[in-house]
Amino acid sequence: MARAKLARKSTSVDMTAMCDVVFLLLNFFIMTTTFKPDEPVAIVTPSSINTALLPDADVILISIDKTGRVFFDLQGQPQRQKLIQDLNDQFKLGLSETQMANFIMGASVGTDFQHLKEYLSLKSNQRKGAPMEKGIPTDSSNNELVSWIEYGRAAQTSNIKQLKYCIKADNETPYPVIKRVLETFKSKNIQRVNLVTNLEAAPEGTAAAQK
Repeated sequence: MARAKLARKSTSVDMTAMCDVVFLLLNFFIMTTTFKPDEPVAIVTPSSINTALLPDADVILISIDKTGRVFFDLQGQPQRQKLIQDLNDQFKLGLSETQMANFIMGASVGTDFQHLKEYLSLKSNQRKGAPMEKGIPTDSSNNELVSWIEYGRAAQTSNIKQLKYCIKADNETPYPVIKRVLETFKSKNIQRVNLVTNLEAAPEGTAAAQK
């Protein structure tokens, strides 16, 4: 009995539909992606051989420029939304929805509560060098950084144990300013703070270089 012959079929696959789907998805992600705004201040950090990377989420970042101005940043839009809403309610700042949206979508903040409303009325590129951008007060008589840290912790929507605290200071930052910031963290019982640095090669012959 003769074997039945199977009809040969083409092995080629029409990829037109798949390419269309990929192209549409690519367009969607490009149009809906929100890029991180530029930081309002340029900071030249010191170098170290520490290879640990700065986390992308669950971070409170305190930046200090070479003149001693202090800036506050909290990662995550839901956290930033809760933070600015709580501050607005607690300190009666009178922020509008647009101004709070500018904070939620913006970068670091470096002004006192008295001028925060005016500060958030400006666009991100207009805040650089603005008269009210004098940094967050850290003096013992008026330490507003305490409130930023306290309400930043309360705004953490996930496990607060995952929250990390970082200080990014310039090479020329006056040490008394850094000391006041560290004492502010200590006053909130935050003992572990990470210092942001630039990576450099470990000296030859050291244990770090051998690793």
